[in-house]
Amino acid sequence: MTDLPADPTVDEIRAALAPLVARNAAFDGWSDAAVEAAAAQAKVAPAVARLAFDGDAMAMIDAWFADIDAHMIAACPPERLASLSVRGRIQALVEARLVLLARNREALRRAVAVLAMPNHLARAAKLGWRAADLMWRAAGDEATDLNHYTKRTSLGAIYSATLLCFLNDESEDHADTRAFLARRLAAIGKWEKTKQRWRARSENRPSLARFVGRLRYHAR
Repeated sequence: MTDLPADPTVDEIRAALAPLVARNAAFDGWSDAAVEAAAAQAKVAPAVARLAFDGDAMAMIDAWFADIDAHMIAACPPERLASLSVRGRIQALVEARLVLLARNREALRRAVAVLAMPNHLARAAKLGWRAADLMWRAAGDEATDLNHYTKRTSLGAIYSATLLCFLNDESEDHADTRAFLARRLAAIGKWEKTKQRWRARSENRPSLARFVGRLRYHAR
């Protein structure tokens, strides 16, 4: 049973049913059958539940990932992340997602198969970007320059690779996946430090372009 208001909107019904649909998707796939089973569990009229998702597997997965997003943020409040390094914050956020996804790992496996379909790649990329953006914002990132995009692109790639590792990980408490994630984040951290050193050196190097610019647009 879900805590729906007396006269819920379609968006509220979709959000309430999302985790139940995921639970049933492990057996019925991301289908109307999973939606109807979730509706029965939540005591929602099947026709209304079907309307909320309109038979669209991507809509079901999108709603489930949004639910994971919300619970991830709840599991990693600012006071918990404050004492961690930036890399530590990102690792904590990704690991919190994995804990939540572990409850429905077979549903995740089926979701990944849906996301990999050629006609779903664009929407899958948007979901990956949304997750990476949310994690960086929760970690305190306020970049507005090119770093805003490179950070999210890098994290999106790491998160996708980590999910694939997670789906095949049979180690206790998914220790192998956690180690995989830590190694990838460490590699990105080293690359970021290298870029910072390179930029610092570049700023002090003579620039032919700047020199020519001064000649052409000298002060009058």
